[in-house]
Amino acid sequence: MFRSLGGFNYRVWAAGALVSNVGTWMQRTAQDWIVLTQLTHHDAAAVGFVMALQFGPQLLLLPLSGLVADRFDQRKVLMATQAAMGTLGLALGILTVTGMVQLWHVYVFAALLGCVAAFDAPARQTFVSQLVGGANLSNAVALNSASFSAARLIGPAAAGLLTAAVGAGWVFLINAGSFGAVLVSLVFLRVADLQRSTRAKPKKGNLAEGFRYVRSRPDIMVILVMVFLIGTFGLNFPIFISTMSTSVFHQGAAAFGVLSSVMAIGSVVGALLSARREKPRLRFLFVSSAVFGIGCITAAVMPSYWEFAIALAVVGLASQTMMTTANGAVQLSTPAPVRGRVMAIYMAIFMGGTPIGAPIVGWVANEFGPRWALGVGASSGVLAALVGLFWLVKYHNLRVHYIDRRLSVTHDGRELAAEEIVTDSVISQKG
Repeated sequence: MFRSLGGFNYRVWAAGALVSNVGTWMQRTAQDWIVLTQLTHHDAAAVGFVMALQFGPQLLLLPLSGLVADRFDQRKVLMATQAAMGTLGLALGILTVTGMVQLWHVYVFAALLGCVAAFDAPARQTFVSQLVGGANLSNAVALNSASFSAARLIGPAAAGLLTAAVGAGWVFLINAGSFGAVLVSLVFLRVADLQRSTRAKPKKGNLAEGFRYVRSRPDIMVILVMVFLIGTFGLNFPIFISTMSTSVFHQGAAAFGVLSSVMAIGSVVGALLSARREKPRLRFLFVSSAVFGIGCITAAVMPSYWEFAIALAVVGLASQTMMTTANGAVQLSTPAPVRGRVMAIYMAIFMGGTPIGAPIVGWVANEFGPRWALGVGASSGVLAALVGLFWLVKYHNLRVHYIDRRLSVTHDGRELAAEEIVTDSVISQKG
């Protein structure tokens, strides 16, 4: 499960990333809280707009961000982006501590952070392959997800307690300092041991090459469609959790942070289970999408705070399994010279759909209530599972027969046992 940590470079990187991830989750929680309770009167649409500004640049800057990851030294790119994000967190913290922060300030900083993150995300995703060997890439991707989820376990609860005790501004300042951990880890890496891959050469059509490659891979296409559906309409947890916490259960900042941390317990479990697998398997992608939808429905109807929290743990496990499997599958099956651009497309679809989904989900929460907003998330999971099922039927000839009063399921001409109905196939290079 933890085999990638056997390498010095990955250990150093993982330690710095964990500290930074905790800070990131602290800022996200405090930011959502002040927008919802201090800068507006429980306006879920405003939270959705902040999310849209923060994740929208992933989509707008897609042609450039992936090319930068493929063309330039990813370690140096990360040093620049991490320093810039730390500076933005510092500025927002100073405005908040001094009492000068206004809603438009949060909007501006969210947009600027989104622009920097658009270049950071594909470089960070593909940099993992330089830290570990190809055999451990899937494990390293899963451990990165586990680190992010573990940070979600600590960060929101810490942010809730600190916000209640000393205010959100100090949370932003702590997050700014946490970026120093990543910068230190990048400095102390053994550069000679990095497993550098072939960089994309300057040529005409470089920007479009990633799109052409993805278009030629139906397996990656179906993953991207599923990621878009759940990423756009399902992963709006700041809206779901904040509105359910304040409007339905009438809880304060500390209880709001605890809900995010409880959901992270499921996410950590999902990521660690993914780390145990040698390679990402498609069946976990499809099944986890369906479980995500069912989990959101269950959370939407829970009558009490703690029952809602338990349902969130299931949602966290399913969403993390789905996203970790999708990320690992795309990286493992993509050649190094084009991997940065493909991962930029992946991240743009994963996070760039938020400007579409977050305002819609926020509007639904305002007009019909938070439980209906969770229903939108549930629909995205069910629809994503159906998309995966359609792909199996079209490209792998999944068929259901009723012969001699016995249910028979075939896949690529082979009869499957009941437990194999969802394919176990590992995504291959040809798809």
